[in-house]
Amino acid sequence: MEKGTIIKLNKQFEEYAYEQDGIEYWLARELQELLGYADWRNFLNAINKAKDSCKTTGEAVSDHFVDVTKMVKIGSGAEREQEDFMLTRYACYLIAQNGDTKKEQIAFAQSYFAIQTRKQELLEERIQLMERLHAREKLAATETELSKNIYERGVDNSGFARIRSKGDWAMFGGYNTSDMKRKLGIKDNRPLADFLPTITITAKQLATEITNFNVKKNDLKGEGNITSEHIKNNKDVRSLLGKSGIKPEELPAEEDIKKLERRAKSLDKEIARKNLKGKKNNK
Repeated sequence: MEKGTIIKLNKQFEEYAYEQDGIEYWLARELQELLGYADWRNFLNAINKAKDSCKTTGEAVSDHFVDVTKMVKIGSGAEREQEDFMLTRYACYLIAQNGDTKKEQIAFAQSYFAIQTRKQELLEERIQLMERLHAREKLAATETELSKNIYERGVDNSGFARIRSKGDWAMFGGYNTSDMKRKLGIKDNRPLADFLPTITITAKQLATEITNFNVKKNDLKGEGNITSEHIKNNKDVRSLLGKSGIKPEELPAEEDIKKLERRAKSLDKEIARKNLKGKKNNK
């Protein structure tokens, strides 16, 4: 395919895109024209095949193919209803995959929507990764602050480890830190929080933040008093989770946070490559 054709098609596909509530979409009748289909019935066959493909991937068809009806003029000022669809990028990608590859427009669309859809997937995955990474960083910072705070109140590093383990015992319904590591198959030399889901990391961070606040506010001193405070706060947060049917000890371990950091960097590189490719196609 010549470069001039690629530039022309890329411009057309971008111009025909709409946006509603932050979601980009195309209208099937206009996509039919873009993909070089003269007959609606033939194009509808491609749409139906795409819907079947959507089902096999586990996606909800209604999320990507939205039925719409519009009025069109048929002469003498009269109007009639016309069937149409609002199509997400993913829907357009599936239609292109089920289209006539002999058509130049289809060949372009397959690559165009594949890149854009994959980029969206990468962005969503990265956001989820970063949410967990940021939660872990906040917990580490809060625990460091608590460690410094209670050190000034007569508690050494060993005491801090015991306080944290008692907090875990309260958070995980009777499982202390070592128990949870065995339960989840985590090595003794690795932090438990590096393998916890975001919701549990956030819960631990909240309980620790409350402990920090109350230790300062009430001028608590000594391991015993601070342990009691930390147990209470972890139990309170656990109770809050329980109201939503969440039991932290029953949640499975997630990917090692260290691997997650490496994967986030890899995703950044891939997203950057796709952005660069997109800019080159627009030139």
